[in-house]
Formats: sequence, structure tokens, C-alpha cells
Amino acid sequence: MTSVTPGVPERQAARPASMPVRCPSQVCDLDVLPDGVVVTDATGVVTAVNSRALAILGADRDAVLGADARVALPLQDLEGRSWWTCADPYGGLATRTRISETLLALPGDREVFLTATLGRERPRGPVVQVVVVLRAAAARRRAEQKTSALISTVAHELRSPLTSVKGFTSTLLRRWDRFSDDQKRLMLETIESDTDRITRLVAELLDVSRIDSGRLELRRQPVDLPRIVERHVEGLVASGHAADRFVLQVQEPLPEVWADPDRVEQVVANLMENALRHGAGVVTVAIAGSPGQDFLLVRVSDEGEGIPEESYPMVFTRFWHSTRRGGTGLGLYVVRGLVQAHGGTISVGRAPCGGAEFCFTLPAGAPEHVA
Repeated sequence: MTSVTPGVPERQAARPASMPVRCPSQVCDLDVLPDGVVVTDATGVVTAVNSRALAILGADRDAVLGADARVALPLQDLEGRSWWTCADPYGGLATRTRISETLLALPGDREVFLTATLGRERPRGPVVQVVVVLRAAAARRRAEQKTSALISTVAHELRSPLTSVKGFTSTLLRRWDRFSDDQKRLMLETIESDTDRITRLVAELLDVSRIDSGRLELRRQPVDLPRIVERHVEGLVASGHAADRFVLQVQEPLPEVWADPDRVEQVVANLMENALRHGAGVVTVAIAGSPGQDFLLVRVSDEGEGIPEESYPMVFTRFWHSTRRGGTGLGLYVVRGLVQAHGGTISVGRAPCGGAEFCFTLPAGAPEHVA
């Protein structure tokens, strides 16, 4: 008596004439694909499998090739039912050519996303080949968690300033005559400060989106980096910081650098304000050319406690915070993206005085399309 696997047709003695024959080189070509691929024939036997699929399945090639598909791929839905039985890739509508992505489980509580393409000899004919594509679910789960964390962070960061803006505007509208001019000015200044905070957060999120999608545009032109730093220091002093907290060191001569001045100022501003917020003492910005003058080197350091060495690999990732929590944790992620978009590098270390030191480079010379 011959046993028949549910969802898979009984094995035939001969391969259909139109069934594609896969030579070893064709099978090897599947290994360049980033997703797992398993190919079965009209009888439900595995005829090809790539290395990624074997890694997902945790199986050896010899154990999978030539095996019954249901045994080689014991796929179940999240309620414990066999995918081969429920999806029935060899049966169902004669017009069906594809099975949409589904989240399934493998033994050992491993989750995978599966899609399948059904090959037929002729329209509405029997299925002679099933190509199963497997994607490990862990990476997508991590991406979903990052998205959830981003939404949570943004909601938290927006709530406080929006509550303040709403509260002060409502109070002014309803009780305008009860406040003195000084009180009104204070409330309006608070509203302005909070709206600036919201604007910065939105700009930061837009930068993250552009960096992640590769849509960041740079308007390159010759930049005077010392002047950019001087201008930012002037703004910080005007906002109430002591002038003696800032030191600018420039080692001449400096190579010519073509960059987006607004983006470079954004990098400098972020690093200096981080030094003020999380560091201590004097904030030093040192600018010099490399020995071969092929790039410009900028160091921003403070005299605080510094950053623990074990945290260095995490500093430029999303949502990283120092021990003193504050902000979205996206600023340094954006800084790295801006520097790398210019073709430069950025790193973090310990300053000679013991505080944190951020060092970034910008390539010298005009870009080819401008020169």
C-alpha cells in the first residue's frame, strides 16, 4: 500500500516533459540570493535548495535534497496546523500562481515568513513545480521593534512641548486681561521655545528618514569651517553661555573642503551642544588638515566624565543615551549619517583631559562633478 502525504500529490514514475531540469550550476546560483529558496517538483520532492534555506531550516543539504517536501519543511501556522495541508500548494484553484506571504513556525519555535510561486505546464494545468521562499522573521521583528521604539520616543518627546504650548495659549486666550505684560512675554517666550523644540524634532526625524532611504541631498560648496564654529559659538554666548567655556584651535594651513555648509553646521552644533549638555568644563574645537592634506580633521572635546569605553560601539546607533538621559537619542545617529554622506568618518574616544572627544573628517578638494 502506498502512503500519500496530505497536500502533496502521489509521486509519479517519470518527471513531466516540461519540468525544468536543474543542473548543478543552476542550483549553486541560488546561493547568491539573500533569502532561503526551496524548489519542489510535481511529486513534492525537493529538487533544489540554497545555503540560506539550509541555515534557516537548520538542516544539511544531503538530508533535504530528494526528500519529501513536508518532511524537509515541517512548516506550521501559528495555530499548529500544517502549511502543506492548509495552503495545499498542489491543489486549490487552477488559476492560482502564487501564495502570499505568511508567518509560519518551524520546530524549535523559530518563525519564518514564506511566499510560494506555483509553476504549471500550461494555464490551469497541474502544478509541476513549487518555489518556496523563506525569510527569517527575527530581522523583521527587530525592525518592527525599532519602528515601535521610534514612535514611542517621538510621542514622548512631542507630548511635553505640545502640552506646554496648548496650556499657555489656552490661558492667554481666556485670561489675557489678567496678566501683566511681563507675564505675557514669559509665556510667549516659553511657547516659542517649545515650538522650536518641536521643529528640531521634526527636522531630526526627516533627516533619519532621508539617511535611511538614501535620499539625503547635499549642496556642496567651499566651506570655511573655522567661521562656522565661530558663528555657532557666538550664538551660544548670546543665549547665555559663558564665552570662556569655548576654545577654538585652528592649525594652518587647512585644505579646501567642499561640503554642504548647513549640514556641516548641523554636525558641529550637535557635537558642541552635546558637550555642553553632557560634559563639563571647557569645550574645545580643534581643526587641522591631515598630513597629506587629503582631508580635514575636526575634534570636539570636553572636560567631563567622558563616555565609558564599552559604550563606544553604541554611541552612533539610534536611541543611544548617555547616563544622563535626555533628548530623542537620534542626534548622533544623524551626525554620523551626515558625515558619511560627505564621504567622511566619525569616531568617539577619550579626550586628553579625560572627557569625551568626537573626531570627524571631511574629504578635501572639490567633488568630481563640480571640479
